[in-house]
Amino acid sequence: MPKSIHSTQPPLKFIPQRFNPLILKTLHWLLPFFLRFRTRPWLPAGIIQIEAKNAEVLAELYQKFQSGKIRFLIAFRHPEVEDPLSMMYLLSRIVPRVARQKNIPLEYPLHSYFLYDRGMTLWAGNWLGWLFSRAGGIPIRRGKRIDRQAIQTARELFANGKMAIAVAPEGGTNGHSGIVSPLEPGVAQLGFWCVEDLQKANRSEEVFIIPVAIQYRYPQPPWQKLDWLLSKLEADSGLPAQEINKSADQNREEILYQRLCRLAEHLISEMEEFYRRFYHQDIPETISTEESASPNEILIARLHRLMDKALHVAEEYFGIQSQGNYIDRCRRLEETGWSYIYREDLPDMQTLSPLKRGLADWIAEEADLRMQHMRLAESFVAVTATYIKEQPTAERFAETLLLIFDVLSRIKDSTLPGRPRLGWKASQITIGEPISVTERWQKSQGDRQTTRQGMSNLTQELQTALEKLISPDSTQNL
Repeated sequence: MPKSIHSTQPPLKFIPQRFNPLILKTLHWLLPFFLRFRTRPWLPAGIIQIEAKNAEVLAELYQKFQSGKIRFLIAFRHPEVEDPLSMMYLLSRIVPRVARQKNIPLEYPLHSYFLYDRGMTLWAGNWLGWLFSRAGGIPIRRGKRIDRQAIQTARELFANGKMAIAVAPEGGTNGHSGIVSPLEPGVAQLGFWCVEDLQKANRSEEVFIIPVAIQYRYPQPPWQKLDWLLSKLEADSGLPAQEINKSADQNREEILYQRLCRLAEHLISEMEEFYRRFYHQDIPETISTEESASPNEILIARLHRLMDKALHVAEEYFGIQSQGNYIDRCRRLEETGWSYIYREDLPDMQTLSPLKRGLADWIAEEADLRMQHMRLAESFVAVTATYIKEQPTAERFAETLLLIFDVLSRIKDSTLPGRPRLGWKASQITIGEPISVTERWQKSQGDRQTTRQGMSNLTQELQTALEKLISPDSTQNL
C-alpha cells in the first residue's frame, strides 16, 4: 500500500492493453516462483498445490474458440489476491495437460485478456500497470459510473480479440473462499453486447460465460500460527489477557472461537465509542434485534451498523448519497475520493500558484484520510454471523483473523503491511457448466425493460452457479 497521501496527484490515465507474447512466456516461466514466494521469499508460505475439476470443459471451449465457433468469457471467483496466479496456472499448465490426455488439439500458449482494478497500481506501483498491460490486462475504475475506455476496450476484445477474456464478476476480493459477494452487472452486459456485435457483423459464433470458482485450503492446518495471530491481535487492540476455562467438552476450535468473539466485541465497542465521540454519530448502547437473536447475530448487527456509520462519515464529507449495498457505497466513495486526489481538472499542476497548489494538497490529504473510513467498512462486506460456526475450519478462522489484521493495520499505520503468512496453501479450482449468453439474449429481445430483465436474470444465474461451485458437495472430490 502507498503511504498516506499528502499532496494532490496527476490524473489517473488509462493504461492501454499491449499484449506481448514474450512477457507472457516469461511470466509462465516464473510462475512456480511467484506461487510459492509471492511477497516474502524467505518465508515458507505460498501456494504449493493447484488442483482443478472439470478442466476438460475449458479445453474443449478453447478448441472451439480457436476454430472460430464460439466466443467466451471466464467469470471467476475472486476471494484472494493470489487468484490471478491460480488462473494463470490453470490455463498454462492444467488445461494443456488435460487437452493432451483427451486428445483435444489446441494452439499454445493458452491465455486470456482480463480486467483489473485501476487502483491496484496505486498500492503496488506503476510497474504493475506496465506488466498487466503486456499480459493482456485492461484497467477499470470500479466506482466510475461509466469507464468508457475500459468498457469499450473490453467489448472490442470480447467480440474480436485473439483470446478469451476473464472477469471477476464480484468486482474485487472479499477474503472468503466460502462466500460469493453480490455480482456486478458488467459481465452480463458484456455478454449481451458481444452477441449484438456478432449479430451486426453477420457472424455465427455462440457466446458463453464460464463460471469458475477458486478456493484455498491449508494442507497442514496452521492452528499454532492462528493462535499466535489471535494473540497478536488481542495485544494490538489492548485487550487484556484472559484465561479461558478449558472444560472437558471444549475442543481447540471452540476455544479459538470464544477468543475471536471476545476480540470482535471489544473492537466493535471501541469503534462505536470512537464514532460517537469524535464524529458525533448516533450509536445507541443497544441495538434492536429479534428476541430470538443469538449473541453472534447481535454482534453482526452491531458490525453492520458500525459499517453504515463509517460509510456515512465519509459520504457526508464528500456530499454523496447513501445508496445501494455496502459494496456499492464503497465503490462510489472510492471514485469520489480519487477525484479529489487525482485531479483531472488540474492538467498542469506546475502552473498553479502556491496558494492553489497548497489548497489542492490540503484537499487531497483530507480526502485520503476520509477514505480510510470506507476502507474499514470494505474489509467486512462479506462477514456473516454463521460463517465460522457452520464450518469451524482453519481456513475460515484464518480468513476472518486476516481481515481483522488488515483493519488494525490500517488504523495503526499509514501503510498496510504485508499479511502474515500462516503456511503453505493449496488452490482448488472448479469449472462450471458453460452458460449460453446467445440463448439468453434471444429470449430477451423486445423492449428495453425486457432486455434489462434478461441481463438481470443472467447475473442471478451466474451468481447461483458460482455459489453451487463452492458448496461442499462440489469440492469434496478434489
